Amino acid sequence: MAKKSYETYENKYEPLYEYLLKETRDDFLLSYQEIEEIIGFALPRAAHRAEWWDDDTPEHPREQAQAIHQAGYDSRRTPDGTKVRFRRLSTLPRYTRDA
Repeated sequence: MAKKSYETYENKYEPLYEYLLKETRDDFLLSYQEIEEIIGFALPRAAHRAEWWDDDTPEHPREQAQAIHQAGYDSRRTPDGTKVRFRRLSTLPRYTRDA
């Protein structure tokens, strides 16, 4: 299957999107600090709430969820609230930009 390209993809969470595109693991954890190092800025306080990582909806679009899903992953905060679990969505195509 050919990979789709989005030339105009602009999102402040694009560094996370790029990181996930390069990721080879299907299921892994990242701490909030690791995510902040990837994106280059501090996550908002809301990121410590489980629902912040849930799917975005048309009524409440979430840039981070869009970046994560477009890279072919799902994300959930861990029950202890210290990390985020990323799992590859094998049924969705991963969108990449042409080099």
